[in-house]
Amino acid sequence: MFRSVRAIVLVAVSAAAASCQSPTSASSSLNVDDFVNATISPDPATASASSGKTYRVVRGNNQPDDILEYDWVTSFSITVIINSNATSKDVNLSFPVTVTAASGKVEQASGGIVTPPTGGEVEHYESIILASSGSQIAGVGGGVTMTFLVYYDLPSLKKEALVTETISFKDNSGRTFSKSVPVKVAP
Repeated sequence: MFRSVRAIVLVAVSAAAASCQSPTSASSSLNVDDFVNATISPDPATASASSGKTYRVVRGNNQPDDILEYDWVTSFSITVIINSNATSKDVNLSFPVTVTAASGKVEQASGGIVTPPTGGEVEHYESIILASSGSQIAGVGGGVTMTFLVYYDLPSLKKEALVTETISFKDNSGRTFSKSVPVKVAP
């Protein structure tokens, strides 16, 4: 079963000192999913045969490397919006919030469930941001839409996959957090 990575935003040291509370317990931590919403379009994404885009497989032991074409390519958009919980005393984000990075991971799947490769096989993939509506979110209710192009090749040779795009942010006070967005690719 796939389990997404979740980042926890830590309350600023000054806020913790001002409230004179005991150390933050796990139950009082606010999850990034509580103040950053994400939507995917299309959902699920669809893939088609790739053409021309290649990757390198290093063989070692004085063997020549293999240059192989990716089997599949998919495209989708992710919109992230910061909701009103971002200004609560538990989070207290300082705007503007800047998108600092986005990285993707592709895992083979079957019936919507991640099926890790066996026997030393690996997934090969490349995630590219084709377009973005910007890199800053000015305030609550604001967002950014990014369109991704993902090339991949799976040991199963099938096109069904789970792509996880992790989008990293930094608020105006320098605090960082990330949102992981799982994107299903239809069989």
